[in-house]
Amino acid sequence: QVQLVESGGGLVQAGGSLRVTCAVSGRTFTGATMGWFRQAPGKEREFVAAIRWDGSTYSADSVKGRFTIASDNAKNTVNLQMNSLKLEDTAVYYCAGNFDRPRALPSTRGSYDYWGPGTQVTVSS
Repeated sequence: QVQLVESGGGLVQAGGSLRVTCAVSGRTFTGATMGWFRQAPGKEREFVAAIRWDGSTYSADSVKGRFTIASDNAKNTVNLQMNSLKLEDTAVYYCAGNFDRPRALPSTRGSYDYWGPGTQVTVSS
């Protein structure tokens, strides 16, 4: 059974940093694409960043240069390091996993079959 569990969310001041982690059980990262999405109140869930099994990474324009995604294959975790946080980064952050469709678009919600319950990130002024 595949499980994704996020951790590391919390409250941070604007301009600060936070790292959220996704712990994966039941599958390895071989051939996988792991993604981070976020959903703010009243808004649709949107793509943040993704990393493929070959190490290639993708990120939304809104977070480029501020957020970094990385995987730790030994620990079976995916981290999202968030720097220079802005008020508009406030959202529930979700980890997503695609383990069986290596050619699916990494920025598309429908490409992912497994989701974590989410972790709240709140940026204050």
